[in-house]
Amino acid sequence: MQTMTEAKAAGDKDFGRLSEPFRRELLAYCYRMLGSVDEAEEVVQDVYLDAWRAYDAFEGRSSLRTWLYRIATRACFKALEKSRRRPLPADLGASQTDPDAALGPPAREVPWLQPIPDFLFTTAPADPATVVVERQTMRLALMAALQQLPPRQRAVLILRDVLQWRTAEVAQLLEMTTAAVNSALQRARAQVPLSQDDLTEPAEPRQRALLDRYVTAFETADVDQLVAVLTEDARWEMPPITTWFEGRDTILAFLARQMRVIGPAALVPTSANGQPAFAVYARDRDGAHHPHALHVLTPTTEGVRRIVAFHGPGLFPLFGL
Repeated sequence: MQTMTEAKAAGDKDFGRLSEPFRRELLAYCYRMLGSVDEAEEVVQDVYLDAWRAYDAFEGRSSLRTWLYRIATRACFKALEKSRRRPLPADLGASQTDPDAALGPPAREVPWLQPIPDFLFTTAPADPATVVVERQTMRLALMAALQQLPPRQRAVLILRDVLQWRTAEVAQLLEMTTAAVNSALQRARAQVPLSQDDLTEPAEPRQRALLDRYVTAFETADVDQLVAVLTEDARWEMPPITTWFEGRDTILAFLARQMRVIGPAALVPTSANGQPAFAVYARDRDGAHHPHALHVLTPTTEGVRRIVAFHGPGLFPLFGL
């Protein structure tokens, strides 16, 4: 006969075996909700602890996956009560039109949107169509747009349009009527359209050529290499600095000045939010290269349309750099 202790141990083992396959997708869900990898990882950790403690009372009226999402959603709502939305510089004000203007001091007090390494949310093995959806629904611009929505609308949009849950399932999870879910979804879609047809990625040879030239520009401190890389309406952002630039000519003029100061850099390729990214290492006075910024690029068929250069070494460990 099984003792209470043995039964508890068996239940713990079952919980771990059955729940662990959902950890990665729950992290992606919480990141989409919160805009922070650090907060998402903390919430997911708490979700699993709470679920483990309550597992004996789980009656199986819903799937284990749905139950975990319910706990995760409540945890995200609670976390969002204590935090402000996470922006990118372009969300806070107009672009700077003078490339020679002095940059403002880093706004350390702003809870900036964080990029997420692809290896934290991509599933393997996965069919190509699934990979494309995972990447497109994690794009940095979309994450910034989601931050503009109230928490409940944000959850409805993610559950319905990203995770493809049925309206009735979302209503049950969020304890809303189906009419309320449809209304929230309509309002969310009006503000955050998930379709990004204007951001179609270039074919592999074209993208590789763009990225190679981008690397060459920074490794040789030759801003002219970027003329054929950036689109005419490109954006350059540098959190935690609030100043940002728009337009190829303005960006090139700004970077020319920066490259004269920083000099040739070393770039290491990585990926963030389903987008190509580079860890940039600048040479210091001691002759060694030190973490300078993480560049996340948005390539299109016309060229690179947006670069978010997250300044400082803070994100490098998150990306295993």
